[in-house]
Amino acid sequence: MPQDVIRIVNARQHNLKGVTVDLPRRALVVVTGPSGSGKSSLAFDTLYAEGQRRYAESLSTYAKQFLDRMPKPVVDRLDGIPPAVAIRQHNPSVSSRSTVGTATEVYDYLRLLWARAGTTLCRTCGGPVRQETPQSAADEVQALGAGRLQVCFPLPPSARYSHAAIVENLKALGFLRLLADGNPVHLEELDADTDLTAVEDLLVVVDRLEIGREAGNRLVEGIATAFQEGEGIAIVVHDGGRLRFTEHPSCSRCDTPARAPTPALFSFNNPQGACAACNGFGAVLEYDESLIVPNGDLALSDGAIDPWTKPRYEARRRLLLDTATRLKIDPNRPWSRLKAADRALLLNGKSGKYLGIIPFLRGLEPKRYKQYVRVFLRQYQLALTCPACQGTRLNEHALAVRVAGGTIAQVSARPVGELRGWLQHLRLGPEHQAVAQLILDQLEARLRYLDDVGLGYLTLDRQARTLSGGEAQRIALANALGSQLVDSLYVLDEPSIGLHPRDTDRLLALLHRLRDLGNTVIVVEHDLAAVREADFMLELGPGAGEKGGSVVHAGPPAAATTTLTGQYLSGARCIAVPSARRAAGPLWLEVRGATLHNLRGVDARIPLGTLTAVTGVSGSGKSSLVHDVIYRALERRLHGGHSAKSHLGEQVGAVADLAGSQLISDVLLVDQSPIGRTPRSNPVTYVKGFDDIRELFAGQPLALARGYTASSFSFNLPGGRCEACDGAGHVQIEMVFLADVFVPCEICGGSRYRREMLDVRIHGASIHDVLQWTVEEAITRFRHQPKLGAALWQLQQVGLGYLRLGQPATTLSGGEAQRLKIARELAGAKRKGARKLYILDEPTTGLHLDDVRVLIQVLDRLVDAGNTVLVIEHHLDVIKRADWVIDLGPEAGDGGGRVVAEGTPEAVAATPASLTGRYLQPLLEAATAEVPG
Repeated sequence: MPQDVIRIVNARQHNLKGVTVDLPRRALVVVTGPSGSGKSSLAFDTLYAEGQRRYAESLSTYAKQFLDRMPKPVVDRLDGIPPAVAIRQHNPSVSSRSTVGTATEVYDYLRLLWARAGTTLCRTCGGPVRQETPQSAADEVQALGAGRLQVCFPLPPSARYSHAAIVENLKALGFLRLLADGNPVHLEELDADTDLTAVEDLLVVVDRLEIGREAGNRLVEGIATAFQEGEGIAIVVHDGGRLRFTEHPSCSRCDTPARAPTPALFSFNNPQGACAACNGFGAVLEYDESLIVPNGDLALSDGAIDPWTKPRYEARRRLLLDTATRLKIDPNRPWSRLKAADRALLLNGKSGKYLGIIPFLRGLEPKRYKQYVRVFLRQYQLALTCPACQGTRLNEHALAVRVAGGTIAQVSARPVGELRGWLQHLRLGPEHQAVAQLILDQLEARLRYLDDVGLGYLTLDRQARTLSGGEAQRIALANALGSQLVDSLYVLDEPSIGLHPRDTDRLLALLHRLRDLGNTVIVVEHDLAAVREADFMLELGPGAGEKGGSVVHAGPPAAATTTLTGQYLSGARCIAVPSARRAAGPLWLEVRGATLHNLRGVDARIPLGTLTAVTGVSGSGKSSLVHDVIYRALERRLHGGHSAKSHLGEQVGAVADLAGSQLISDVLLVDQSPIGRTPRSNPVTYVKGFDDIRELFAGQPLALARGYTASSFSFNLPGGRCEACDGAGHVQIEMVFLADVFVPCEICGGSRYRREMLDVRIHGASIHDVLQWTVEEAITRFRHQPKLGAALWQLQQVGLGYLRLGQPATTLSGGEAQRLKIARELAGAKRKGARKLYILDEPTTGLHLDDVRVLIQVLDRLVDAGNTVLVIEHHLDVIKRADWVIDLGPEAGDGGGRVVAEGTPEAVAATPASLTGRYLQPLLEAATAEVPG
């Protein structure tokens, strides 16, 4: 076999139908096709899985024992696969300790820079901290010029316990001369009434000499002796005064001790550098009134104090009401209208047997070793900026070290793009420049990679867990470039997600660079710009699910003319501009003075009854405006409170005014969060269709004869499920050196049920078989079940007909989860005049261009039913179909946060300052005015 190809023979993973193809090595390969056509099955479950197995084979004998437990691709042969690295669309970080800086290793290099080239200042007086050597001290003394001097050391306090002992010890060490408060004293000539313990300034003379060239070595030796005997301190007394030297880091003015700068000192995950008050988290947890009393309109009798509404604290609630009555506090008066003194008493005070809610919660903290207590207390605590370190996470010793006048925390708070400029203008002294040059080169390279993948707006101190899946994937891509691996297989999952068209070009240049290092880069992608730039295109299809899984094109992208993707590449198919847009107005939702992050008093208008797109480059403030300001403000207005998890740091933006909220009946956020966090959740349970299926099985003659009920066919309840795996169908295997894997249960074979439950059949299929049906197949089989068919039909309408009914929620992409939520909403959107506001964040994620066409039809159906749809989107085909566009920018971070353009797509395209308009203009000019169908 040629060494320049990866040969796949008869791959049958999931819906792949015997895929056989040769892929070029050391090339950029795009795997594309309709959603559900088998792209991930080939790229990740086949190629990456085999590459990971071969990597494990190259490890130790201990690691090889896990090979049998690792997923093995269903394929006859795979040749030429190098060790593989997967860069997926998810954020693996869950810890508050992980930041952008630590995740990218940029912070590690900054720690090295501060340790090698930093200047330490006194944390008390701000004076320079010095750490001398005998030679450096001698050089400074000789710079004084000619003259006599005495090399001394201060007698340590530990040696001053009696006059006799001082004299005896010094004579034993060979020291006979002293300076007592500046006056020379000889131990052999002491007066009888002299008491050296009473001398305030007592110096022991090591040597007396004349400054000169021949005295150099003698001076160095004398200072070294002074350091040794004086616990690191030497004092040189000369005609003009005295010089003080220390071999320990300490202030040259006030003698305040300091710590030697080491990389560990600047790590907030290390006890040496972490702030003692917050343990390096940058925040402390405090009980907060707004969490304890989430609704100020409730009275004490209605459960205003939330912790005591729990069943186990009924006695506390009765005591609260009795105490309030006794103290003449009206228990039926809303909390917000109680006197401030009364609220303070109920929160923090004590009266008789009554103890305020906050002292009560603090009293539970010794039991935090119990998980339910930790969870209970955490929901009433707010993470506040640590007062000791001001959120920097570091202690005062680490913050006392400066490079170019700045602390490492100040530099970490800069956006990546700004930090690159700071590095370019950084000027170090000659002694530091040589040591730091390699560090500076690595910093510049890694920051450049982050900037090139469109993450120049991120700050290094941002928590990694707050990143989107797309941002986390691009960080992994930047890390891959920084690692300089060669002859490896990189498998990426739609890296263009979350990127403005302006940033896609830079991303593609990085993928080419990764390829040029000698790697094979396989990208699952739908973006036409990325497909056109590929060396090789593998298109799977022709449809989704059972209709996909076949190779419809393998070769250069330009050679694909008849396939679905090829038709969009050639322009034979396109998503057209609507012949007429919905009119904006007369009803509007108007936001005034939106403030959060980089939004500073932003005003925006959203026409109700339309499809409105919020656009802009990554980091321009789109999510802050739509999610954290508009959505949270409408929640407060319509539901009486917001759903933000403030105790977990989720922020809520401020708004000066929100006009038109009374015109909306409800607001719904249809995001890409998973529909369930365990494999037990699946599409058919999410749309409430599994209840009908279980009822059908329970009504079969065999089930009735055996006494089975609908609950017997639930894999979440004891009875009919397999108890070995608790109905999960698999067991989790800890891999130790790799990610844990799930293997089928040996008892039920992955069916989830006891063997006798599978005897009951409908249309010849058991309950396990039905869960393996696709949505489209189930619609055909259950066509006589109106309620079940209607629920499944909605899934088909949002382009999810290829999903299996029992497909675990953990295997669904963010885009698939979002469309599942849309399908459930569509069932309730049939009634005209619903007046709901639907908010969607990049609904085109994971969609082929033909699926985007279907999605647009779905969004139009929601709008036509009387609702308003507000989408955050980068996809130009969705933007050009919108009725109204709000473009934020012009750049990211501090360079964004403003409304650059607002109006129809044509109006935005005509705005010179709009980057979105610049890319939108050619599409509007070239597109036909046909509604997609």
